Amino acid sequence: MADVTGTLYEHCARALDCSLATGAHGLPLMGGGDWNDGMNRVGHEGRGESVWLAWFLITTLRRFLPFAVARGDRERISRWNMHLAKLAAACERDGWDGAWYRRAFFDDGTPLGSQQNAECRIDSIAQSWAVLSEAADPARAGAAMNAVEQQLIRDADGTVLLFTPPFDGVSPQDPGYIRGYLPGLRENGGQYTHAAIWVLMAEAALGRSAQVGRLLRMLNPVHRSATPESMSRYRVEPYVLAADIYSGADIGQRGGWTWYTGAAGWMYRAVLEHVLGISISGNQLRVTPCMPDDWNGFEVTLDLPGIDCRIVVTRSDTAAGQLLLDGAPVAGDTITLAADQRPHRIELKLTQAVRLDQ
Repeated sequence: MADVTGTLYEHCARALDCSLATGAHGLPLMGGGDWNDGMNRVGHEGRGESVWLAWFLITTLRRFLPFAVARGDRERISRWNMHLAKLAAACERDGWDGAWYRRAFFDDGTPLGSQQNAECRIDSIAQSWAVLSEAADPARAGAAMNAVEQQLIRDADGTVLLFTPPFDGVSPQDPGYIRGYLPGLRENGGQYTHAAIWVLMAEAALGRSAQVGRLLRMLNPVHRSATPESMSRYRVEPYVLAADIYSGADIGQRGGWTWYTGAAGWMYRAVLEHVLGISISGNQLRVTPCMPDDWNGFEVTLDLPGIDCRIVVTRSDTAAGQLLLDGAPVAGDTITLAADQRPHRIELKLTQAVRLDQ
């Protein structure tokens, strides 16, 4: 038991301070695994680095910096801002593989998630978080998501693979216990739904409405049991979001871990905040949807303390992009919510989608 006490802020700040160590490429050390704990031998000697963790740490530092500013923690503000710039530069300098971002570097400096790899040539989370961090070169981030669409989104079986090809003992480097899973099982090249949802969020952030609609259909578990044949392949409940869906000849489209997962929470946030574009910070409401092309509109009711607000988004040939509050135009995409116990109506008209089937 430690004899040191501190505030919640100090606890969080020290945790971030502990994450600032970098390796030979200026990227965060991977240690015994980052998000993918199955890659527990990529950096187990203390020299391996994670490209994905760089994007994620950039996001975390940026979101936490306002708390440091509010407390006047000047030393941390300066140090964290300098680290942010160095991480972004390292991702572009050594993380870029020519058409997408690498996933990591092994202890010996061998890249992972690279075109030179026979296994795990491309990993989705290094691409999606390049977008979500808002720190990547925009042209590269777009190209990286193009690579995800081409190599990891499988329309035939309705899956969004975590990476490809799966580990199967071909490469000399040992990534860790992930290689103990059969190819296509769980994290080893199947759909890991957390990561698939991050792909959805990244596509929405890029404004790719057609891809957003495509991914929503794939991720909706109801479609997995639309026919007796698909139900016999899926084998799990159609009313919960499975943590993973397998790929491969013998186990393809089978679901797994339907309850022991946080995928539903991620899906809720992805749909509400990224597809419907509803975000609230304090009393500020932003409405920035990326609506699928085959949707004509949607409605959201906000029932918060003292706030009764109905949001209506529709398509229109005229006045597109105009945000209205109780019929009056509002500048920008932000509205100040008032806890005045009165009903309010927010309207947003989007341009008509271009339908390829028309």
